[in-house]
Amino acid sequence: MIFVTTRNPGKLREIRDALGELPVPVAGLEDFPTLPEPAETGATFAENARLKAHYYAQATGQWCLADDSGLAVDALGGRPGVHSARFAAERIPPGANRHAVDHANNQRLLEELAGLAPDQLTARFLCHLALSDGRRVLLEAQGALEGLIVRQGQGHNGFGYDPHFYVPSEGLTLAQMPAARKNAISHRGQAVRRLGELLRALLARP
Repeated sequence: MIFVTTRNPGKLREIRDALGELPVPVAGLEDFPTLPEPAETGATFAENARLKAHYYAQATGQWCLADDSGLAVDALGGRPGVHSARFAAERIPPGANRHAVDHANNQRLLEELAGLAPDQLTARFLCHLALSDGRRVLLEAQGALEGLIVRQGQGHNGFGYDPHFYVPSEGLTLAQMPAARKNAISHRGQAVRRLGELLRALLARP
């Protein structure tokens, strides 16, 4: 069993789809509803991914795959970066659902970018994956997707910043793409496929 260290159903679905068929089952953290989340104290996506992978692997006794990913906007000096999921934390009441969290994060992003020209809104999604057995990192992989921030959200698929992340080569935001197309080009899809190849090789070793 490999546990993906998320309770975000959208993220878990994307990772499962991108991994494809594996000789071991892949599950999320729904079997551990009371397990507290670790403090994400890393300064980079890589540090946070390793931290989470080790923490959950030690807590569950299983191999755990952790993803740390987020949005880096050039005009904001790379922010929100590792704080992407909690960019507007001070505006979000306790117990708010994911839709409310996404809305608050997107609102703060657009406020900070107010007054900038469209060609100044370059950004990228970054993803770092780490697989741990609780003692060491077994595998790591990365992915990146370049795009532009658009002020008017478009599309209803995906989650997080997807409605405001426009991919020029596709002519669509991530939230406008079917799930299969998003997974084919996304930062997370790239990283998961790379890790999947490494994982298959690891599992095939005698």
